[in-house]
Amino acid sequence: MLDAAVKALSQILSPPMRTILWRSILLALVLITALAVGLQRGLSWFADYGEVWAEGMLGPNFHSTLTVLSWIVSIAAGLGVVLGGIFLMPAITSLVASLFVDDVADIVEREHYPAEQPGVALPFALAMTEGVKTALLTILVYLIALPFVLFAGAGFIVFFIATAWLLGREYFELAAMRFRSPADAKAMRKENAATVFTAGLFIAAFVSIPIINLATPLFGMAFMVHMHKRLSGPRPELLEPSRRQMSMR
Repeated sequence: MLDAAVKALSQILSPPMRTILWRSILLALVLITALAVGLQRGLSWFADYGEVWAEGMLGPNFHSTLTVLSWIVSIAAGLGVVLGGIFLMPAITSLVASLFVDDVADIVEREHYPAEQPGVALPFALAMTEGVKTALLTILVYLIALPFVLFAGAGFIVFFIATAWLLGREYFELAAMRFRSPADAKAMRKENAATVFTAGLFIAAFVSIPIINLATPLFGMAFMVHMHKRLSGPRPELLEPSRRQMSMR
């Protein structure tokens, strides 16, 4: 597993990957800025008008509690872009990865597995659906864990474990679906749940590093291509039925 991570890291800056790297970084920056600004605006609105609305709904007995909450939200709004960049990055990388999954996988397979049958490109709709589902699930899990972050340091551990599970799950299934049906890819991930989760810890650590985490889609995808290869082996029966039929003719 460590060898697969080293190979993925070393390939990120290779000439074939550079164009994909810059495109993924640009897209990630645009998305993270848009979402972070949206978060900041939403928190600012709540701090300015939400307290009055909530007090009207709950009554004056909650005035002190709502004042404290409004004060906390005001601070969060001031840090909205920074907080958004930290907490939304895993969700952003999920979306970006779905756009570049085949570009990255093709390069890894050509360089490290040239004698094996290459994978089949994922349909755009399927890749995007998986990316959006993971991004939304990531945001939901983070919203649930957010109170623990605000009031207990253990929340950061929850964030890290959730990130490892979510990103490990997505990147492995994207790599596997180039050779298997979506159902078979998910079944393989479940059969190797412990290994995939452990691999996800590497991706979670990578996405936790500011600036460098912009390259997470490349690292995560390249890493899981290696992991899928090692767990499945170069077996021709892993090919899609249509691809198998073509290769037998």
